[in-house]
Amino acid sequence: MSDELLIERDGAVVTLTLNRPDSLNSLDRALKESLRDTLSDLDTDPECRAVVLAGAGRAFCVGQDLREHLEVLESGSTAPLGTVREHYNPIASRLAQLSKPVVAAVRGAAAGAGASLALLADFRIGGPKTSLLMAFANVGLAADTGASWSLPRLVGLAKATELLMLAQPVPAAEAHRLGLLTTLVDEDDQVLPAARELAARLAAGPTLAYGAIKRELAIGSIGSLADALAAEAEAQAQTGASEDHRAATAAFAAKRRPEFTGR
Repeated sequence: MSDELLIERDGAVVTLTLNRPDSLNSLDRALKESLRDTLSDLDTDPECRAVVLAGAGRAFCVGQDLREHLEVLESGSTAPLGTVREHYNPIASRLAQLSKPVVAAVRGAAAGAGASLALLADFRIGGPKTSLLMAFANVGLAADTGASWSLPRLVGLAKATELLMLAQPVPAAEAHRLGLLTTLVDEDDQVLPAARELAARLAAGPTLAYGAIKRELAIGSIGSLADALAAEAEAQAQTGASEDHRAATAAFAAKRRPEFTGR
C-alpha cells in the first residue's frame, strides 16, 4: 500500500482508491506509477476476482496534475507529454484488458484522464454530484488514456466528437442517459457501497468467462463477423474446459444453484 494509491481487499474484491484528495486526486507521477504497476499485479492475482476503482474525498479524479505538468513544460523537456506512453497508455491498456471485471465508483468530478479512466471500467456507478468532463481541449490537448477508443464505443462518433471538442461538463443525469454511467444512485454516499456490492456479485461469478466476454467484445465491436466468430470459438474452447463450466452445467442439470470458483 502506498500513500498515493490505497489498496483494500475484501474477499475477492480489491478496491483501489486514488488518494490525493487535496488535489481532487489529480494524477502525479507517483500515483500513475502506483496505479500502472498495481493493475499489472492484479491481472495475474488469482485471489482478485473483481476490482473497484474509486477516488478519496469529493472527487473521483480530475486528470493530470497540471502543476507537475507545468514544471515539465518549463524544464525545456523535449518530450513534455512523454507520460502518455510511459504511464497513461499502459494504465489504459491494463484497465481495459484486465482479465476480471472493473467497477468505477465515480463520485464527484471525473475530468480529463480521470474521466478516461472511468470510461475504461466495465461498469460505472455515479451519484447526483457526479460529472464527467473531457477536458483535454480546454488546455490545448488532444485526448488520451483511451478516450478516443472508449467514447465512440459508448456514445457513438458524433457525440464523442462533441464531448471531446466542446469539452463541457456532462452532469450525472445526462451521463446516465448517454451510457457514460451504468447506474445512477440517489445519494453520493451510496456510490462506493453500490460499486462494492456490484463488484462482490461479479467476484462470485465465473471469472474466466467474464474475462473471455471482455475480449470478445473488444474484438467484436471493431472487427468483422469473421473476427468475432474466431474470437468466440477461442473463448468457448477456453471457458468450456474450465471447472466453472463443468460444475455449473452439473448444477443446472441437478436443479441447484451453481457455485463459481473462477477456475
